[in-house]
Formats: sequence, C-alpha cells, structure tokens
Amino acid sequence: MGNSNKGKRRISFRVAAPDALSLSLAGDFNNWDTDKHPLKKMPGGFWEKNVMLPPGRYEYKYMIDGRWCLDPANHKSCENCFGGRNSVIEVASAPAAVRLRKP
Repeated sequence: MGNSNKGKRRISFRVAAPDALSLSLAGDFNNWDTDKHPLKKMPGGFWEKNVMLPPGRYEYKYMIDGRWCLDPANHKSCENCFGGRNSVIEVASAPAAVRLRKP
C-alpha cells in the first residue's frame, strides 16, 4: 500500500474568533465543502485545523457562523467568480533531503 501523503505538506490554519459558534475551512482543495474541514476551538478564542496539501496554489475562505470570511491573517487574495474575494495560499514543495558525506 502506497503512502498517499507523499509530497504533501502539513498546513496549519488558525483564526481568532472568540465569539464564533462554528467555524470551518473550505477551498478549491476540498471542492468548497464546508463540512469537510471543521476547525477546533482552542483556549483563547482561536480555532485551528491542520490540512495535508500537495504543493500548489489554493483559494480558500472560512465559514464562520454561516458567513464566508477571508483569512484575516493572510493578506494574499484574489477575485472570485461571484464578485468577491478568496484568500490565497501557495504551498511550496518540501525541501529535498540533504545527504551529508563523511570526510
């Protein structure tokens, strides 16, 4: 059985929303499914979710209590087809392993 996470990077999404009752992450990496990546509420009013993503460019938004919201911690965004904006993240390739040679 192969490793399905090969080449993927662990990306941490974190947003401060102390008064929110529900918060999820949706983007082109999960077909904009607001049920697929719910965030977990942490102490201090932060919500967090780790997602494994292959290298590439992704558009996403948070769904906070039924409303779409840009990522306030990410200033990269682009226009979407609905006349609004989506947050953008670029996942870099993992650095190649470095082999040390013995002298």
